Amino acid sequence: MSEETIYRHLREFRDTFREGFGSESETVRWPEISQGQILMMMSPKARHQRVAHRLRTQLEPQLAPGLALYVETDLEDPGLGVLRVPDLAVVAADFEPTAADAMPPQECSLIIEIVSRSNPANDYEGKLRDYPAMGIPHYVIVDPRDGTAVHYWAPTTRTGTPAYDNQQHYVFGDTITVQDWKIDTAGLPRYDDETSP
Repeated sequence: MSEETIYRHLREFRDTFREGFGSESETVRWPEISQGQILMMMSPKARHQRVAHRLRTQLEPQLAPGLALYVETDLEDPGLGVLRVPDLAVVAADFEPTAADAMPPQECSLIIEIVSRSNPANDYEGKLRDYPAMGIPHYVIVDPRDGTAVHYWAPTTRTGTPAYDNQQHYVFGDTITVQDWKIDTAGLPRYDDETSP
C-alpha cells in the first residue's frame, strides 16, 4: 500500500471526527496527520489564543494585496502524507483549495506556530520536519513557555532529510523580520505571566 493510499485512509478517518470530541476541559480539535499516524491535538487554551491574536493583529495590516492570513486551517500535501493545522499561515488570497478543501502548501509564504505547554515536540520536531518537506519558505516558532522564538527559512533536502538552511533565534522583546514583515515580540505574553491582559 502506497504512502498516499495510507494517507487517504487516514484522511477519511480523520474527517469522521467532530468538533467537541472529548471532555469539556480537554476538547480535541481537528487532528493532524504525519508519518502514517493521526496526531490528536488539544484545543488551544486562552493564553495560546491571546498570543495568536496579538501576532495576527500585527501581521495582517502588513500584508500586501493578494495575501491573506488564515487561522487554524488544514494544510495538506497528500503526496507526502501530511496534514497539518498551523496556528497562522500567510497564503495567496485567491488560492484554489485542494480536493479535500485544504490549503495547498505551495500557496503558503509563512507559517507561525505557537508552542503549546502539552506538546512542544510537535512544533520543534514534527513540524520542523514536515514544513520544509512541504516547501514552506518561512517557519516561525513562538514559544510563550520561555519567551523565545525561532525563524527558519530556505527549505532544503540537500542532506537527504528535509530541513531549513537558515535559522535565527530571538527572545521576547526582539523584532522578528520575515521578508518585509516585522513581528514585535515585546508585547507577547508568556504562559506564566498572570498579569497579562
